[in-house]
Amino acid sequence: MRLAVVTGASRGIGRATALELAHRGLSLALVGRPSAEQDETVELARRRGAPQVRAFPCDLSDAFATQELGAELVRQLPAPEVVVHNAGVAPRSTVEETPTAVWQETLLVNLTAPFLLTRAFLPSMRREGCGRIVFVGSISSTLGTARQSAYVASKWGIVGFMKSLAEELRDSGLVTLAVLPGSTATRMLEGSGFEARMSAEDVAKTVVHYALDAPEAHNGAAIEMFGV
Repeated sequence: MRLAVVTGASRGIGRATALELAHRGLSLALVGRPSAEQDETVELARRRGAPQVRAFPCDLSDAFATQELGAELVRQLPAPEVVVHNAGVAPRSTVEETPTAVWQETLLVNLTAPFLLTRAFLPSMRREGCGRIVFVGSISSTLGTARQSAYVASKWGIVGFMKSLAEELRDSGLVTLAVLPGSTATRMLEGSGFEARMSAEDVAKTVVHYALDAPEAHNGAAIEMFGV
């Protein structure tokens, strides 16, 4: 079974990516908080042709729960061909106004959860000698933005983590990279003050291209998307 794991697939880029992978014939394991939107993604993915679709509930701001889920996925499922780390949160406040709990939750969801799940999947993926791990970063991985210090720090961090992982994966048959979209027409953009320059589907097609089709020479790449 060709399997893709996608986090944060209830809407936006995550949903669009899950549906694009379903269209390409992969089975799906969707990780995120349970919701009616997540259930809708499951049904839409089945209609798009995914042989199997399962939702795995998890609060990715809970490091213990995320670690436990990673172990459970390894026990229940074959080694994934594709892992897409998409789930994210983007609180907005000045540094002075940002509560410690909000800072910590942002880093847990955006940075720690991808680390924990990647660490869980790596042994089985290494045994298969193939597979791709794609991180959905942001153009904020390359610049600073007022009132988004926690989000920006987490997205810079995910690129640093990915590039270090890429060095560890050399000559293994595995590939990791990051896609860094700019302003995308999703719910997360609402209230940001930025105009949407691309659609979730634009980003999803890029993610799936690098997850399935692009040469292995892209290992360690951070692909920027500025929009039109």
